Amino acid sequence: MTKITSNQVRHVANLARLRVSDEEVQTFTNQLEGLLEHFSAISAIDTKGVQPTSHPIAINNVFRKDVPTPSLSQEQVLSNAPSSEDNRFSVPQILGESE
Repeated sequence: MTKITSNQVRHVANLARLRVSDEEVQTFTNQLEGLLEHFSAISAIDTKGVQPTSHPIAINNVFRKDVPTPSLSQEQVLSNAPSSEDNRFSVPQILGESE
């Protein structure tokens, strides 16, 4: 079985831009080892003749009819807005751009 090393855990943490302590590296190394052992046990199961599935039991989506209904007026929608201007939602500027 492939062993996970502390250096591999540090490398993946670095790629994910995560700071991990030596204690966390050891914890993650042990946890990943446990996962690999579990996957190895699952891989040993004979699954010949078993059809692949995305869900263990059959499920069906329940759809409703798509029926057009009247929507709110612009005035009704804007009445709930904290701020509006020129019949539009007014939001704080975030990108530092000017009009």
